[in-house]
Amino acid sequence: MIILDASVLIAHLEKTDGHHARATGILRDNCHDEFAASSVTLAEVLVGAIRADRGEQVREALADLQVQSLGLGAEAAWELARLRVRTGLKLPDCCVLHTARIQPAAQLATFDARLAAGAAALGMGVVPG
Repeated sequence: MIILDASVLIAHLEKTDGHHARATGILRDNCHDEFAASSVTLAEVLVGAIRADRGEQVREALADLQVQSLGLGAEAAWELARLRVRTGLKLPDCCVLHTARIQPAAQLATFDARLAAGAAALGMGVVPG
C-alpha cells in the first residue's frame, strides 16, 4: 500500500503543477499497489478543489484512482501529538506519517522533503519520484 500525501495528489490532479509529470509517473509506475490517504489529507486536497468549483470532478478523479480514505483511529490524538513533538512537522503531515505507520508495510509518496525525511527517520519507506 502507498500512502499518498496531498502534494502528490494535488500535483497529479493539476496539470499546471510543477510536479504533475512526477506525480502521474508515481501513480502509473505503482498502479498495481493500493493507494490510500488519511481522511485529513483528502480533505486538504478537496478544499482547493471546492474553492475552484471543481470538488465533484476531483472527487471522481480520486475514486477513479481508487484512493482509499483511511481514518486515524481511536488513539490518533496521542500518536499525532507524539509525532508532532518528535518530528517538528505540522499536524497535517503528522497525519500522513501516522496513517503510514498503522498500515502494514506501507510506503509514503510525497514531494515534501521534510515529510520524506521524517518518514525515513522513523524507518518508513518513501516511494522515489
